[in-house]
Amino acid sequence: MRQSILLVLMIASVATAQDNVAALEKLRALAGDWQGSLQWTGARTGSGPVNASYYETGNGSAVVENLIMGGVPSMTSVYHLDGSDLRMTHYCGAQNQPRLKASRIDLEQGALDFKFVDITNLKSPEAGHVVGVELRFLAADHIILTFQFEGAGKTSRERIELKRVAAKSAASPSAPDTH
Repeated sequence: MRQSILLVLMIASVATAQDNVAALEKLRALAGDWQGSLQWTGARTGSGPVNASYYETGNGSAVVENLIMGGVPSMTSVYHLDGSDLRMTHYCGAQNQPRLKASRIDLEQGALDFKFVDITNLKSPEAGHVVGVELRFLAADHIILTFQFEGAGKTSRERIELKRVAAKSAASPSAPDTH
């Protein structure tokens, strides 16, 4: 019985590792320029245009997502594997850096969700920060990102809908990766 349980756990962890690798591959396919809109709901409200760029770095080991508002990169997320886990570090406009781990991968349904693990540079426990991220792959050229944001006991969601403008090569066009 004990061996059966161990075998089931090993098979589950292999499937998770394979799912994480497949999810990173799906993120790599986002390379290029995107445009769309953002909509805040909950404790914060507002809307506006947003652009994004995706590219690989670290010799293909990570995918960088730059969210650009008013022509200026305002938030960056980096997706990468950490052992068999898919991780994300979000360099937030709130000037902190939440670190998240993939909690749901269902690529057949186009769903990739991340949950909060920890954070750096949080000024106080009440300071606003991202606690979850949902990606929805609607088509090869259409995605939705939803950031779950908490601060001062209030919750907000920032929904960003993006459509591809142009695909690019896997490497960043402006700075070759030499490190």
